[in-house]
Amino acid sequence: DLLTLMTELTDKRHQARLLALSAPHSGDWLHALPISTCGLRLDDEAVRVAVGLRLGTKLCEPHQCPCGATVDPEGTHGLACRHSAGRTTRHHALNDLVWRALSRADIPAVKEPAGLLRSDGKRPDGLTQIPWQGGRCMTWDVTVTDTLAPSYLDATSTAAGAAAEGAASRKELKYLALTSTHTFIPLAFETLGPINSKGIDLSFLNWVIASQLAQVTNEKQRFFISDCPSQFSASTPSLFMAVSKSKQTPTPNHSDKFCF
Repeated sequence: DLLTLMTELTDKRHQARLLALSAPHSGDWLHALPISTCGLRLDDEAVRVAVGLRLGTKLCEPHQCPCGATVDPEGTHGLACRHSAGRTTRHHALNDLVWRALSRADIPAVKEPAGLLRSDGKRPDGLTQIPWQGGRCMTWDVTVTDTLAPSYLDATSTAAGAAAEGAASRKELKYLALTSTHTFIPLAFETLGPINSKGIDLSFLNWVIASQLAQVTNEKQRFFISDCPSQFSASTPSLFMAVSKSKQTPTPNHSDKFCF
C-alpha cells in the first residue's frame, strides 16, 4: 500500500512524486477519452513526457540550462526555472480553460478585469459578471507550482498537494482586499497533478461542469465537458515540457530565452 511504499523510499523526490500521484484528480487525464475533435488527444511526445514525469524515468540527456543550472536526465528543472519560455504559455492556457468552462455554462466572465487593480498594479486572472455566491461576483487567479522544486520538497515529500495549498494561501493573502466585495477562489495546480482543496472542495470546477452537462445533448460535447478536470491535469505537464520538446539545442543568440 501507499504507506509501505513511502517507508521504502528514501529520496524526497520519489516520496513527493508518489504522494502527488495519489492525490485526488492528479491522474484523471489517464481516463480521458482521446477524442481529437474535443481536444482531448495528446500527441505522442506529450504522452511520453507526462508518463515519464509520473514514473520518474529518463526524459533527456544531462545538460546545462541557459540559466546555469545542471539539468538531470529526469528533465524536471524546466518546470520551475524562471527562465523557462513555457511559464507564460502554461498560465494563459490554464486560465483560458477556466474562462471557457464558465462561458460554456452561460456564466459571463472576463479575463484580467481592469477594474480590480491592486495598488501595485496586480489584478486577478478573471471575474464573473454576474453574482456567484452570496450576491457577490467571483474572481479567480490561476497559479502553478512545481511539485519537485527544491524549495517545496520538504513539504511535498510529506503531504500531497502541499505546494498547491501553499500557493493558494499566498494568492488569498495577495488579494485579501478583494474578499470584502467579491468571492475569491485561488486555483493552484502542481506539475504532477494535485489541485488545491478550495479549487475542488468549493465545487468550483464540478459546479461548472454540472451546469454545462445540464444544457448539452450532443454526446461529443458531453465527453469534452465531463473530462474538463482531465484537461487541466493533462495539459499541465505537456505545457511545462514544451520548451524541452522544441528547444533541445538552443542557439547562442537565443540562449537567454529558453530553459529546459
